[in-house]
Amino acid sequence: MLATSALELHAVDAYYGDSHVLQGVSIRLGQGRLLGLLGRNGAGKTTCMNVTVGLLPPRRGGVLVFGEEVAKLPPEQIARRGVALVPQGRRVFRSLTVRENLVVAARKPMSGGASPWTLDTVYAMFPRLEERKVQAAAYLSGGEQQMLAIGRALMSNPRVLLMDEPSEGLAPQIVADVMATIRKLKASGLSIVLVEQNPKLVFDVADDIVILNTGRVAVAETTDKVEHGGMDLSQHLGVF
Repeated sequence: MLATSALELHAVDAYYGDSHVLQGVSIRLGQGRLLGLLGRNGAGKTTCMNVTVGLLPPRRGGVLVFGEEVAKLPPEQIARRGVALVPQGRRVFRSLTVRENLVVAARKPMSGGASPWTLDTVYAMFPRLEERKVQAAAYLSGGEQQMLAIGRALMSNPRVLLMDEPSEGLAPQIVADVMATIRKLKASGLSIVLVEQNPKLVFDVADDIVILNTGRVAVAETTDKVEHGGMDLSQHLGVF
């Protein structure tokens, strides 16, 4: 096991009832790198996220966070080990204020040192959230709710950040803002998995690419090799 592996899914089989959704999926996220996870609808991208955070235990295979097996742990213990999810559809606590959404997620980093992410540092990254801190999350725009979902995940001071379709349903300018935020987080050294429907967004920011096709890994390469290696991605991604 390489010490620089922040997250590994190893030969994971996962099921919803009798439906075999992930079939021997192996994915490796290097420490401080950004992995783009692509695939058509139903390919298994969100299922990979759910397996990683403990919402769907794998039937077979392993999940390692910085070399520690976490596949049998409940979600709250996986979160304590430094894994945070920005879920598809944002799922903010609509009846709570912006500040309450952030405070409820606060957690000290595993190292026990100073927290890089606090209310102040989240507000510094998203000034709009500070302006709206006493407003109920239900009344935020879609873009503001996405900022809040990212800020809430950061408040747990994660070592691995999973982002599931962060651009979904957002206007182009807000998408550009979200991607700029992702670049800043990557530059800070955070290890990130970015799930997206839009390949162009992913290729612009990712170090590595994994493409799922009907529950299996079809491509696992560096972004440069995928972009310039002459691969025909249309069979895995449709129109591209």
